[in-house]
Order: sequence, then C-alpha cells, then structure tokens
Amino acid sequence: MNDLRQNGLPECWVELTLGEVAVDRTGTIDPRKYPDELFELYSVPSFPSGSPQVILGLDIGSHKQTVERETVLLCGINPRINRVWVVSGDTPYRKIASTEWIAFSPIEGVFPRYLSFYLQKDELRDYLASNASGVGGSLMRVKNATCSGFPFPLAPLREQKRIVGEIEKQSTRLEAAVAALERVKANMKCYRASVLKAACQGRLVPTEAELARAEGREYEPAEKLLARILKERRARWEADQLAKMHAVGKPPKDEKWKTKYKEPAGPDAPNLPKLPESWAWATVDQLLSSQPRSLQSGPFGSNLHHSEFVREGVLAIGIDNVLEGRFSLGREHRITKQKFAALAKYAARPLDVLVTVMATVGRCCVVPPTLEPAIVTKHVYRMTLNEGAIMPQYLVCCIRGGEPVREQLYGQVRGQTRPGLNGEILRTVAIPVPPAREQQRIVAEVERRLSVIDELEAVVEANLRRAERLRQAILKRAFEGKLVPQDPSDEPASVLLGRIKAAKSSGSTATPGCVAQPTTGKSACATGGTATPGCAGKRLNSKKAQAGVPVSQKTNP
Repeated sequence: MNDLRQNGLPECWVELTLGEVAVDRTGTIDPRKYPDELFELYSVPSFPSGSPQVILGLDIGSHKQTVERETVLLCGINPRINRVWVVSGDTPYRKIASTEWIAFSPIEGVFPRYLSFYLQKDELRDYLASNASGVGGSLMRVKNATCSGFPFPLAPLREQKRIVGEIEKQSTRLEAAVAALERVKANMKCYRASVLKAACQGRLVPTEAELARAEGREYEPAEKLLARILKERRARWEADQLAKMHAVGKPPKDEKWKTKYKEPAGPDAPNLPKLPESWAWATVDQLLSSQPRSLQSGPFGSNLHHSEFVREGVLAIGIDNVLEGRFSLGREHRITKQKFAALAKYAARPLDVLVTVMATVGRCCVVPPTLEPAIVTKHVYRMTLNEGAIMPQYLVCCIRGGEPVREQLYGQVRGQTRPGLNGEILRTVAIPVPPAREQQRIVAEVERRLSVIDELEAVVEANLRRAERLRQAILKRAFEGKLVPQDPSDEPASVLLGRIKAAKSSGSTATPGCVAQPTTGKSACATGGTATPGCAGKRLNSKKAQAGVPVSQKTNP
C-alpha cells in the first residue's frame, strides 16, 4: 500500500488518500414507489455487458442508491472481482445503482476516468480483499470507509486527462490482443468437443470394418464381442454359485438355480441413432465387470461425516478431484486408516471410471493406475468395467462428448434444489461400442489431439495472464507519473488540492450537471435551478419513453 511513497511522485503531484477526494452525494430510493418511471440502473450483474439497464421502477425489487453522471462506482462485494464503472448518463432517466457499489461522486479537480483507472489496480483489489468481512465467497463485502486510508496520487488536472488518454490508447491495443486470445480459446473448446463427438460416432479413425476389408482379414464386431462377454459373465456367475453350493454340501438337484441369474438389461436400440458398421449399443450395466459392487457410490448419511475428515490419512475422492477427463489432487479430503478399513467396500479401483452425480453432474475421468488407496464419497460413482468389452478411457470419451450419451445423462437428472443422478440411471445409459481394436485406435487419437489442445490452451492462458500483468504495469507507470511527460505549464496538484479542500469544507462539491432528488422523485440541477430537458433526474411518462428504448425484464438486481 506504500509503494507510491517509496517510488516517489513528480514534483507537481500530491499524494492524498481516497478519503480526501471521496464525496458521497448518493441517496436512498425505493423504485417501487415510482412504478411507471424508467430508471437507468447500474447493477453488478449487468456490468459485463458494459451498459446499465433501462428498467421500470415496478420491476426493481429492492432499495437502491441514487447516483449522478460521472460518479465512479467500485464493487464492494467479493472485491476480487475488481469491477469499476463510471456512470455515463447515456439516457435521460434517473440514475440508480445497487448498494453493492461504493460510490465516489464527482468532485472538481479529479477526472472521473483517472480515478476509475486507479481503482482498478491490483494493490487496491488485494487491500479490499484482505479487509472484507462476511461469511465467505460472494457474501464478502467491503464497507465504504475501508477505502478511506488508501493512498491516492493526485496529478494536475490536464495531466490526469493525458494519462487517461494514453491508458485508453494502450488498453485498446491490449484488449484487441486479449479478444483474439479469447477467440482462440473458444475455438479450441469447440475443437475439443468436435474431437470427442467424432470419436463416439466412428468418424475420428478408420473403422475396424473398413480396415479388415482392406487388409483381407477377419475381425470381431462389437455385437459378437458383447455376446461373448455376456456369455462369459454368466458362466462365471454359474461357476461361483456351484462352488458355493458344493462348499456347504448342497449340490444342485436340477437346473432351476440358473434362473436366479439376473441378465443385465440391454439398450432401447430402436430409439437410438444408427451406428457405424461393426458397432453396437450396450448399456453401462452390460459393460460392468462381474466383480461385486462394480457400480458404487460413496457412503451416505452417518457412514461418513464431514467432521471425520483429517489432515493426513487415506484419500477420499470428491467432486473436486474429478475434472473433465482428468483426475486431480488439487483439493484433498482424507480419512483415518481405521475409517478406511470400515469403508473398504467404497474403495476406488485402478482404472475405474469416476462420474460426478451431484452439483456438477457428469464430469468424469479414469482412476490413475498408480493412485494411492482411496474411497469415493457420496457425490461420486465409480464404475469398474469389463475391460475386454470396453476401455475405461473410451467410456470417458463417450460421457464427455457423445451427444446421445450426454442427452441420456442430463435428461434423467432428478431433484429440484440439488439435481443429480443415481446408480439405476447410470446402469441404463446406452453406450456406442466399437470393436476392441478400434477402441484402442480411437483412444490413442483422442489423447494425441487433446494433448495438442492442452498445450495450446496452456500457451493461451499464459498470454492472457501476461496481458493482465502488462495492463497492471501500464497502470503502475501511469500513477507513478511515468506514462506521459509532465508539462510545467500545468496547474500543480497542490493548487487543485486547495480548491478540493475548500469545496469539501463548504459543501459545494458538485460538478455541473443534474442531481436526482430521491425523496420526491423530482430533480434539481446542481446549480440550484430547475430541471431542464435531458436532466438526469427528469421523470418521463414510461409509455412514451419506451418508444425505441430497450427496457429490461423484471429483475431484482
């Protein structure tokens, strides 16, 4: 916070605090008392659009603060957002702002855009974040007085405007570069999706049927592969049942015991898209291993409380560990070895497929083969597959990019407040299965292409971070007096300061313009005169005013 003092300022500048130039001429208004009046509303949600909302008073759900043209608004909620907005006054309607904004009313001697750029510095953002109060996340708020002691370098007024002009010129070039990077980022996201989609439709690599014909060899179509796998699965179950009956001395007298076998339900093939030659549809239930608990979610209820997590111990896999196509140890929860022993049936097996089924539904990845012992928690399902039928990596491709698969998953999400999936839904999801050798080629090609995308995305992200650092470097130089040259003919900031102090002490801090009077719904110019056409506080008939003016839908900003 003391960098400005340490670096020094040009001789014609003055170092103040934000509190010394802060003026608050805002008032409180309940727009619902003026249901037919149009307002120019500056809300935090509308900030990304760059334009305030034009909205009827009856459609505004809470009290707001009145502001005037050239008021500088600093976001005081979740301050790491670092949002700053200058009230433009593009419309003739009364200007109001959400109470999440800290308002700096215009004051003679401080160019609003100069102040707005200063408020965008990382140093102020970090200072606000460290002094916010609340329960956390988006509920963290900054009090208006928090900014008062933060240093503010006051340059001569003419130099303030030169600084703003140079920042805007350099920012225009920088924003163009950032926009180009964002387009590349969006294109790569689309390309990633198209790769996954092509992989699940038989368009990424030559099909096994095509290669077999060209090479004059035999191959096993997916339909025969699945039939063989299901037959082996039943034979294994029968062998296990016979072994159990002989172990207790009760050999079977007939074949009726075989009817107890529960055949996994097949897909509703007639209602599914046509697949490439040699492919077949199969449900997840058909593709699971014959091992016990091949489809398993984590422990619910009293089996595992959040209070039982410890700093060191056995890994408990949660939603944060299952990213799109990638397992992550970025955020860990752990349980004791004793607790792990009690919950061993929830253990994650190497090469299991993990799927998130609550909150962020449908993210999936493969358990790394070298992962330490771990269990899954209640919002994650693990699927142990019959690897002779389907590769785990290929199933992840289908869940991530196969349109029919994702439609089945999201079409069956249950719940109102906390939508999610369950095991019975997962069992019925139909998967497009290619022959085994084709799966291997698909997985290899997907990994090759996505690895290239990952590298490009890393380069783009690095350049976006570099652009932000460059933007902050521009601001740093600007407010150290190093961005534009000083002009000896400029009125020194010390003279400005004298006028600012005199104006604040006399209460005459308004700049030319019109200030709304929220208590009456009328307006008066800062000079004391009556409202004139185009005055910011002018109240208009809403029906006439709506002609050619976009009006926002009902909202509660």
